[in-house]
Amino acid sequence: MKGNPMQTGVLRVLRATAASWWRHKELRRTGQTALAQRLERETVLRDLGYLKQAALLPNAHVICGEGGTFIHLGWATVSTLAPIERFPLAALAVARGTPFIDLRPVTDVFAFANLPRVTRNGSVDPDHSGPGRSVSLTTYIDMVVKLGASITNDPRPRRSI
Repeated sequence: MKGNPMQTGVLRVLRATAASWWRHKELRRTGQTALAQRLERETVLRDLGYLKQAALLPNAHVICGEGGTFIHLGWATVSTLAPIERFPLAALAVARGTPFIDLRPVTDVFAFANLPRVTRNGSVDPDHSGPGRSVSLTTYIDMVVKLGASITNDPRPRRSI
């Protein structure tokens, strides 16, 4: 039975990424192939779980700035110091429809630093000020777009002009 081409492509990318990790390559080099394969399978399964969460959680999003790329999954975050172009898991999440906020065009770092965070559990603070403040993903996107961020897979409702 043939799988869905998208699923096959996702698995191919995740397997190649897991096999390229320095630790897994070192295990193979030292003859510990079975351990390397087991760890690679665990990594692929973990990453598939992240992709599933990114697709299902209402506030899940990928964000990329000068500090790296982050996949925000409610209470969990997956990150790397690299841009999204070198973070296959984030690129896959965006390709599958997860909202992507590209902060690299933002130049006002002080305004950005003072933005609230995206709510983790779906509840929104009635008061958007003070420490620990949080807003919905769509409100956050409205704020970062004003600073120059670009959005892919925008979850905001279409507005008629």
